[in-house]
Amino acid sequence: MLKKMNEWINLTNISFACQMQDCSRFISVFEGFYSAEFLARSYFVVVDSLPMPDFLEFHQTGLYDEINKGANAITYKNTYYLLHRVARDLSVHFHELVHVAQWKHLGYGAFIARYMTELQSLGYEEAPLEKMAYKCEQNFTNRGPKIDVPTYIASQM
Repeated sequence: MLKKMNEWINLTNISFACQMQDCSRFISVFEGFYSAEFLARSYFVVVDSLPMPDFLEFHQTGLYDEINKGANAITYKNTYYLLHRVARDLSVHFHELVHVAQWKHLGYGAFIARYMTELQSLGYEEAPLEKMAYKCEQNFTNRGPKIDVPTYIASQM
């Protein structure tokens, strides 16, 4: 299933390429958390509905339902998709960029395998990758100390 998922993600990102916006627009607001280079190589797409893989093997894992429960955004590699209703919410952008950093650090296969295992065994709220993203997001939202998120992610894995 990992190979099929990778192909689907690549095709999805290619199909939305003309709508992708790079995250360099957030350089000043995310200064100290993400480098200009990291933001320039990270992208987002505002969508009406989140793109989700729709093949049998994915549905059978139970992850489709788990991820699709009221999600406002989803990250695939260096690109995240977010719904119009949260497109101006900087905390959502920040959270999804944490996932971009996780993808970059772990690599495609390790990220997917770990994320799927965590969701299946612990559920969304208790999944360590999600908890890490929410912790970083909360630090940003509460104007906590500026930490280089990709470096922090690497130290926590």
